[in-house]
Amino acid sequence: MAIFNKEDAQALLKKVLAYSTADECEVSLSGVEGGNIRYARNAVSTAGDTNTLTLTVRSVYGKKSGTATINEFDDASLKKVVQRAEELAKLSPENPEYMPMRGPIDYKESKSYIPATAAIQPDTRAEAVAKSIKVSKDNKLESAGYIENRTSFVAVMNSKGFFGYNKGTDVIFSITTRNQEGTGSGYAARGFNDVNKLDTAAATRIAAQKANGSANAKAIEPGKYTVILEPVAATYMLENMFRGFDARTADEGRSFMSKPGGGNRIGEQLVDEKVTIYSDPFHPELPDATWNSEGFALDRVNWIEKGVVKNLSYSQFWAQKKNVAAGPFASNIIMEGGTASLEELIKSTERGILVSKLWYIRLVDAQSLLLTGLTRDGTFYIENGQIKYPIKNLRFNESPVIMLNNVEALGKAERSISIESNRSYLIPPMKIRDFTFTSLSDAV
Repeated sequence: MAIFNKEDAQALLKKVLAYSTADECEVSLSGVEGGNIRYARNAVSTAGDTNTLTLTVRSVYGKKSGTATINEFDDASLKKVVQRAEELAKLSPENPEYMPMRGPIDYKESKSYIPATAAIQPDTRAEAVAKSIKVSKDNKLESAGYIENRTSFVAVMNSKGFFGYNKGTDVIFSITTRNQEGTGSGYAARGFNDVNKLDTAAATRIAAQKANGSANAKAIEPGKYTVILEPVAATYMLENMFRGFDARTADEGRSFMSKPGGGNRIGEQLVDEKVTIYSDPFHPELPDATWNSEGFALDRVNWIEKGVVKNLSYSQFWAQKKNVAAGPFASNIIMEGGTASLEELIKSTERGILVSKLWYIRLVDAQSLLLTGLTRDGTFYIENGQIKYPIKNLRFNESPVIMLNNVEALGKAERSISIESNRSYLIPPMKIRDFTFTSLSDAV
């Protein structure tokens, strides 16, 4: 059984800790149950089930630590993994930045577990895929997609008295559709804790519309354009920015959050006042864990509020060095939006480009967070509030920081998933002026 309830996990971790002779010991238990289907050219290619259970022991002597992992749970094996972690700790060099383990905390229960998602069976996935393939066939398209559901838990206990337990569910779906000539492509991706919110047919219809609408694309001159980024495209840009919400890299002059001359940019106006970005594990559309493995309870944190940097995350070590309170990194990321629909953003645009998705994004400059990448799966020219015709894909060179200083309007935030990082976000569609395109791409 890969999913332990809270009481059974606590009992096992107590047993393992009892075998420890180290100065400090931390034991974590995690498990995953689920399954997936992958399909291509409108036919299932692979399908499988996942069932894993792992126990990890971290033993500490002074500032020396060692870690060992096992997936056998008889008493002899549990003793052996503790002994192995202790042997490794004694052989390890000291870590000058090691911080002592934390004791008990109070944290609220997460809302990330949905019984309906945990109850998904292989035939549930098969039916969802069948609906998607039917839409593709009806539109004379070929599709390639992936669906996966997971029920997971993690439990952590240490010798200082800390114990945390969290159980969650998620289901992800992505679909790419192409016309038979290979000249048009569309994409959609969805991710939820609750499978009842997933509509594979609706998502495939969007991808199909993009594929059929993007055929016979025209070339336009690169340059600066007003763009409307759909949530998927915005997500791929912004997740590179979210990784920079770290005080240490900012203080050490290694990120866009670094202040010229030293220090970080907390308290400064970084982006347009329309922009508010925060984390909240209790958000009903993006629930997440309410504690982390360092032993901190998680709650709402505003990172950027009306364009002003309000907080950065501080590890225990860096917080002690800077004599501030430690602040854990985000369990999730949410960007507030407005009330406009994507269609209304398009209607408000005299001339611009609608971008469905971005990909192959690479960092050019860490200080300015300049990124380069390409559009794909449906790029369209807008004129007088209407989509006029598809255009060939373009390479961009742009910074999310500059981009968020050029916000003209934000739509309603929606849950969007980055398949590359396998993380979900709440991100609005956004209308951006002066987005920089540098060259054309012949790829579909």
